[in-house]
Amino acid sequence: MARSSSVHRPLAARGLRAAAGIAGIALLGACAEQAAPPGAALSAHWPILDGYCTDCHNDSEYAGDLSFDAAVPDDVSADPETWEKVVRKLRGDLMPPPGGPRPDAERVDALVASLEVALDEEAATRGAMPGRVALHRLNRTEYARAIEDLFGIRVDAAALLPSDIASEGFDNIAEVLSVSPTHLDQYLAAARDISILAIGEAAPEPVRTGYRSDRENRTTHIAGLPLGTRGGMAVEHYFPADGEYEISLSISSIPGSELRGYPYGWLEYRHRLVVTIDGAKVYEDFIGGEEDSRTLDQEQIQGVDRIRNRFRNIRVSVRAGHRNVAASFVARSFAEGDYLLRSLTPGEGVPDIPRLYGLEITGPYNPTGIGESTESRDRVFVCYPQTESEESPCAREILQNLAYRAFRRPVDDDDLEPLLGFYDAGRAGGNFETGIQKGVMAVLGSTKFLYRAEPGEPPAGLDPGAAYAISDLELAWRLAFFVWSQGPDETLLELAEQRLLSDPGVLEQQVRRMLADPRSASLVTNFAFQWLGVRRVDAIDPDPRLYPNFDEDLRRAFREEMALYLDSILREERSVLELLTASHTFVNERLARHYGIGDVLGDRFRRVELEDTRRWGLFGKASVLMVTSYPDRTSPVLRGAWIMEHVIATPPASVPAGVETDLTPAPGEIPRTVRERLARHRTEPSCNHCHGVIDPLGQALENFNVIGEWRTRERENGLPIDSTGELAGGTPVNNPEELRRALTAEPELFVQALAEKLMRYGLGRGLRYYDMPTVRGIVADSASAGYSFESIVLGVAQSAAFRMRAVPDSGTGDALQARGD
Repeated sequence: MARSSSVHRPLAARGLRAAAGIAGIALLGACAEQAAPPGAALSAHWPILDGYCTDCHNDSEYAGDLSFDAAVPDDVSADPETWEKVVRKLRGDLMPPPGGPRPDAERVDALVASLEVALDEEAATRGAMPGRVALHRLNRTEYARAIEDLFGIRVDAAALLPSDIASEGFDNIAEVLSVSPTHLDQYLAAARDISILAIGEAAPEPVRTGYRSDRENRTTHIAGLPLGTRGGMAVEHYFPADGEYEISLSISSIPGSELRGYPYGWLEYRHRLVVTIDGAKVYEDFIGGEEDSRTLDQEQIQGVDRIRNRFRNIRVSVRAGHRNVAASFVARSFAEGDYLLRSLTPGEGVPDIPRLYGLEITGPYNPTGIGESTESRDRVFVCYPQTESEESPCAREILQNLAYRAFRRPVDDDDLEPLLGFYDAGRAGGNFETGIQKGVMAVLGSTKFLYRAEPGEPPAGLDPGAAYAISDLELAWRLAFFVWSQGPDETLLELAEQRLLSDPGVLEQQVRRMLADPRSASLVTNFAFQWLGVRRVDAIDPDPRLYPNFDEDLRRAFREEMALYLDSILREERSVLELLTASHTFVNERLARHYGIGDVLGDRFRRVELEDTRRWGLFGKASVLMVTSYPDRTSPVLRGAWIMEHVIATPPASVPAGVETDLTPAPGEIPRTVRERLARHRTEPSCNHCHGVIDPLGQALENFNVIGEWRTRERENGLPIDSTGELAGGTPVNNPEELRRALTAEPELFVQALAEKLMRYGLGRGLRYYDMPTVRGIVADSASAGYSFESIVLGVAQSAAFRMRAVPDSGTGDALQARGD
């Protein structure tokens, strides 16, 4: 029996296609020909397979478990799964392999175009295959947002819940969001703690909470702290009841120096420190100066303790609720100075002035109850009984309102009865508020809250695998979690209850409304950060011996720059191609110094135009460069693989078992250049199949070091960096600018990569071969809107995969889900 193959290329290959996908098949053509029958176009380009592919993909070699010996054009529509793989391999220049004979790029593009036409026609004939999504548990991000939406309380989901497993590049893939007994225990414990937090306790036991500053640069003003201050820290702390609380401050010029006997030269001068709560000053004192210097001289370590104790156990009265607690030093003018010698570079080289390294808050002491309503209580207590007879009706109203918002749908008696049972048990053992707290706990522990959807039965009479429209209510859930990473608002729920949301015009209007809402920023911080892998910027710790300029302030700046940069393009109706080409970025003083940009002062981020074209687009951003490096060295392989995975959606194959990948020089060996070490990858043809594509992509960025600084020589041997290279298709790329031009020459490659990732994120499942015609259609349709992000989001939301579901196979379970859906 003849076997087919696996490979792919661009969606609108170098202008040969004006459109693709189910929505644009009629516009396809090849070269300058009149619209020939698609089958004829495919047959015309079929000889490329015989001429360049059958040496390996034949019945004898059977490379990649594929043989083209007996393949004919009709096989494309008969086996779309295999031929979608073929298209992807061709699109990524992975086939034919680098180093061997290759047809002209134009011929490959024409073959890919004709293959995509055939695949899209087959999909149109076959009809919608929307797949199925497994029961979908809230992940940490969605859980935290749901709690904030319900109660106005910001919780640390990472501290409350087990970590989420990422799959397909995202942590919202339903198939892996299972619930183990450990998950269940932690969800129930979280429900208890959050319910107590939301309702409050009149007389809670004192609790100590510590906060440590991770800022290395504490000698300049920090955004969020009062103007006119330097260093310090601000935290948001929940005070559970009205009462007295103790604040203790950790002050030193070097972390831990007060514990290790370091000298205290900074005590020679007076420094004024203030503590504020919600912007109001609650404490002020001086440290240092003549009196403290005398105390230190005369009493030594006992004097240190006496000075420190002035800033410990500072007792203040605070009302219940979330409050902003800040502590910082009042800055002096340049005329006064904090020290005799001041660094010419603000924030650096001033080691001997006091700095704040942490604070602790303990309490409440002498609690007096919850005197004023907190935001969470205001949201929970939509009524409050004045008599015992009013308690049960009020409890029902409270829990019905909360369940409606928590379960993200209308509730009935079957939903309420278990909740009221918890209320009754709590009321019997305490008071009305105890009962409500137990009811709130039951809501948060319910699977109706913890899971995003409750798929109903499909319409009667449909065969397994047949597609049917999901309900308006589930469409509201899908939309909200897609665009906002949280449940639907009142508008979406009302439209869903009226069964209007599925109307195409209403759906489009709502998507545009949601994108204009500030909550759509989750598409930056949640989707885009995962798509590009820049969440890992917090996990990389550059070797401090090799990169002493790196500190936590710089890490924070990398993260903030990326968030602002992505937001400025994805949420401002600009072409997504500008992610690769935009000439602006966002910097504060610390990051500006890192990039060599002058005239930027202070901790506030501001938009700047980049004169250095090497910094344009994603390839010049330090967060991208750091997450594609090792802690002690750069890696063209990591950077090239990142481009293939995230920019052109053609991830390279995994490293074969037993293959040595460590290119670190052996002890005593004279370090060779990176290029020389990478050449080892290409000595074996089997390795060069991938590395011939990967390495040139990453080598073009080799002048950027681990933390994104530009360099001209290699660190280990001092030799000039050679970043020259040639892509598999023959295009030379010698630097970031040429790499950017090469990758944007075929814009559909990048747009399709983004569309694939966005659709995967929006559906909460991996994409399959039957999804690819839809993706190509989304890209083609977005071309008329200048490839705006909004048009791509709309395309995903309007797709059959988003609005429909397939009937499961009743005999063997869900057939599609068994294949990975």
